[in-house]
Amino acid sequence: MPVGLAITAVIVAAVVAGVGLSRLLSRPTRAAPSACYVATSGSRDTYTLTPDQAQNAAIVAAVALKQGLPDHAVTVALATSLRESHLRDLPYGDRDSVGLFQQRPSQGWGTRSQLLDPVYATAAFYHRLTQVPGWQTMPVTEAAQSVQRSATPLAYAAWEAEGRALAAALTGEAPAGFTCHLTGFSGPPPLTDALDAAAASEMGSLMLATPVSEKLGWEVASWAVAHAWRYHIPRVTVAGWRWTASSGRWTHYGSVTAASTTTVQVAYPS
Repeated sequence: MPVGLAITAVIVAAVVAGVGLSRLLSRPTRAAPSACYVATSGSRDTYTLTPDQAQNAAIVAAVALKQGLPDHAVTVALATSLRESHLRDLPYGDRDSVGLFQQRPSQGWGTRSQLLDPVYATAAFYHRLTQVPGWQTMPVTEAAQSVQRSATPLAYAAWEAEGRALAAALTGEAPAGFTCHLTGFSGPPPLTDALDAAAASEMGSLMLATPVSEKLGWEVASWAVAHAWRYHIPRVTVAGWRWTASSGRWTHYGSVTAASTTTVQVAYPS
């Protein structure tokens, strides 16, 4: 049957069945779920995360900033968490393992409730990582295994590329490398000072609306975008760029002033 006749037949059948033509051609489509994306310059790979995964990844980067650790530590930690839990704060695991890094209370990592706090769990990971001699120059998978003591020591290598891309975007090495497209927000609006409290807890100080270096500005901006779903943030601006939750993109928004190049502005929920 010719294509034109086939389409006509479908429409006629729909009308006969009681489905109006306008209804047939304009049925609503299900909105795409909220998601976050990471892409770095020079790479064709784009990685997709859920908003929860994105926030956990940003916490991993923020705690390293708080402790004054180099970006390599972030790459190691992210590759480890991707392997162990896919950046999810799991309340279960092998034997008594829980959390982002599947740490075990019975192995001295902390209590179960502590390890289910991503900030605590990340700090605990970094504490052990920095006890490993030469970790700063170790390959990612070797450094991760030195901390985790996994039965599958080579498994971390499979997550190195994604961990490195995430680290580059979330530490400001790759400006505008991290974004989220949000079709809604999580739960009821948070308390007005909740985002500030999270920033102080995770990064060590409140760096929003505070002059910082451009690289640090992009790290703080990416942190804010990664927390947008949980804290109902509709807009973030930095260095002459603006991100909006509805568009999911970074775009130029006007002339760059000395202040806008170093200050992250967040539109707080009303």
